[in-house]
Formats: sequence, structure tokens, C-alpha cells
Amino acid sequence: MDAPAVEILLDIDREYRDKAHAGELPRIAPRRMNPEGKAWLPVLHKRVEPWHFTALFSNTERAHLLHRVYDWVVIFYGDHGADGQATVVTERRGALSGRRVVRGREPECARYYRGERPAATAALGPPRASRL
Repeated sequence: MDAPAVEILLDIDREYRDKAHAGELPRIAPRRMNPEGKAWLPVLHKRVEPWHFTALFSNTERAHLLHRVYDWVVIFYGDHGADGQATVVTERRGALSGRRVVRGREPECARYYRGERPAATAALGPPRASRL
């Protein structure tokens, strides 16, 4: 496997944002972009076999500059041989405007929202509505 399926990443994103906004996740004090040293950044760790995920809001200078810190979610993933990261954002233009999308995988996200999924993921059930 090279990367988790889009629907898994969108589910991780949804769970992370729901739990972060409800105050249900532990918080860390990031070293960057945190002059007061406050523990403000919620972190989610989750396993969906064979993957392990860590999700958190983007704490980059650009995210802060564009006021997208609480919109952009970075998801780190790894299994027993592959690892990587994905960024999930609310699309601001085009056919997916207003939807959560995995940056760089917009065509797969469009198929996901249309209900078109590979046979290997059909057992996961229908896609759920995006929470904005």
C-alpha cells in the first residue's frame, strides 16, 4: 500500500475536527508559532489497520497568515513499510467548493463525494456528509 484511501483520510479528518472542537483530545504545546508556550494544539492518534495515524491542525506560518489553522488538518500515517502525510482542507473553489478534500487527491475526493469508490472500499459503507 502506498497511501491510505481518501475515505479513510476524510474519516480521520472528520473525527479529529469533531473531537478537537468538543475538547476531547489531549493538547500539546508546539515549539513553532507559539510564543506563549501554551498547550493549544489537539492531537489524535488512531489505528485503522494496517495504518497508524496522527492528526493535528496545521501549525505553519502560512496557515497562521491565512487564518486557516483550524481548517487545515495534517494527517501523518504509517504502516509496516510506508509512511507519509496528507493535508485535508475545505476547498474554496470549483466543483468541490465547501467540501473537505485531501490536497493533491482532488479527483479521488470528487469520486468519493459522488459515491464512486473502488471495490476494495465498498464494504466501508456509503460516504457521509461533510461537516464544515
